[in-house]
Amino acid sequence: MSPFHTAVLAAAPAAEEPPHTGGLLTLIDGTAGLLTVAALGILLLLFLIIKVRLQPFVALLAVSIVVGLSAGLSVTELFGTVQKSDAVSVIESGMGGILGHVAIIIGLGTMLGAILEVSGGAEVLASRLLGLFGEKRAPLAMGLTGLIFGIPVFFDVGIFVLAPIVYAAAKRSGKSILLYCLPLLAGLSMTHAFLPPHPGPVAAAGLLKVDLGWVILMGIVCGIPAVLAAWVFSAWIGKRIFVPVPQDMVEAADEAKAAVVAEQRAAGVQPSEKPVPLGTVFAIIGTPLLLILLATFSSIAFDPSTFRSVIEFFGSPFVALTIALLMAYYLLGIRRGWSRKSLETVSTSSLKPVGNILLVVGAGGIFGAVLKASGVAKALSDTFQDVGLPVIVLAYLLSLILRVAQGSATVAIVTTAGIVAPLLAEGDYSQAFVALVIMAISAGSIFASHVNDGGFWMVAKYFGISERDTLKTWTVLESVLSIAGFAVAAVVSLFV
Repeated sequence: MSPFHTAVLAAAPAAEEPPHTGGLLTLIDGTAGLLTVAALGILLLLFLIIKVRLQPFVALLAVSIVVGLSAGLSVTELFGTVQKSDAVSVIESGMGGILGHVAIIIGLGTMLGAILEVSGGAEVLASRLLGLFGEKRAPLAMGLTGLIFGIPVFFDVGIFVLAPIVYAAAKRSGKSILLYCLPLLAGLSMTHAFLPPHPGPVAAAGLLKVDLGWVILMGIVCGIPAVLAAWVFSAWIGKRIFVPVPQDMVEAADEAKAAVVAEQRAAGVQPSEKPVPLGTVFAIIGTPLLLILLATFSSIAFDPSTFRSVIEFFGSPFVALTIALLMAYYLLGIRRGWSRKSLETVSTSSLKPVGNILLVVGAGGIFGAVLKASGVAKALSDTFQDVGLPVIVLAYLLSLILRVAQGSATVAIVTTAGIVAPLLAEGDYSQAFVALVIMAISAGSIFASHVNDGGFWMVAKYFGISERDTLKTWTVLESVLSIAGFAVAAVVSLFV
């Protein structure tokens, strides 16, 4: 029962009256009724996204309202009131609570990735690694490129920028393009699922109240073995299925690159003749991760002091990402001849696709807040504890089912986090353990990408793979990443 309900019942005359009597659609009282509401709510969410093709933000918002009213929340509790009142809107607090943490991190991370992309950092990273590892180990070089460059950029942006490099490497060798694209995709997918500042792990950290430093650490611990397993599969399947380099996509990539250069010049961005130093790319990507990790563990290493306060200040995700972005502005922009106007143009344009992500994350926060305020979350928590499944296993299975059913990793993550949050609140779990639960949720959210996932079609289109072969390669690759990542998280959780 929420503090609001406790205060209302304490002030009211003694009476045998259940809470939430103001609800419009109250169905059944008690745990059984709340569980029924929860089950029907999830089924409704899947129906709206899969069959009705409703935008996930709208679907999550609609289901949150229906679940809240059905569980007995009043209209005032859900929406507040236009008159002055002490009642707090569950929808507003749920949306604002999560976005206040997530929006800044995702926004700063997105702008950082855009500067690295436009400046040519990806091409430098890939070409240097290809030169270092040589022709025979080019697949490994592509995998490392995806792993490193995938930290600051979105998955789809990484494919768009790096696909031409994959085409060139595969064309030179005459081998299947799968040998080069699958390791790259594994790196991009792992970082997108397991590491901040990507929306999934950041949203889960906000919903489950975990320091990003722990999420970064556990993301590395679980993600590296997972991506290694995926690279082994890539080498195996790449020798058994031959996919030629798609000539139409090579031509389209050349045209797209020319168009991008033209847009950059129109925006005042003049490509520099000198390539970006590789050390600069590593410094910009690594600085925020290192600062956040130092701040997270400063409380263990140091007693309260001015020195610790300084570390915690610079290691705040907001400050650390701002420092990295300013480094990118100067080292990749102004120092290489960019105007301030061009920096503003690139930064602003990069934020356009972020709106949809933030709205979905915010709606996930609403869903979690409604589950908690209505008592549904407590009923779910009690029931799941009676089942006896470890919470980390339950989190993985819930996320996996939601992912396979509706295709969106973000929806799977925010919905699962809202459901498992009360289970974690009931126990005395460490930050490290909750971070591992986030890894389990993230791992489940990438399992078995298939035809209902936009990433499936992007991979098939960019690399010229038939639908049948995409299921044999990309879908299995994602499943290997998912299972391996969860397995590591489950084993590590036994010790924390």
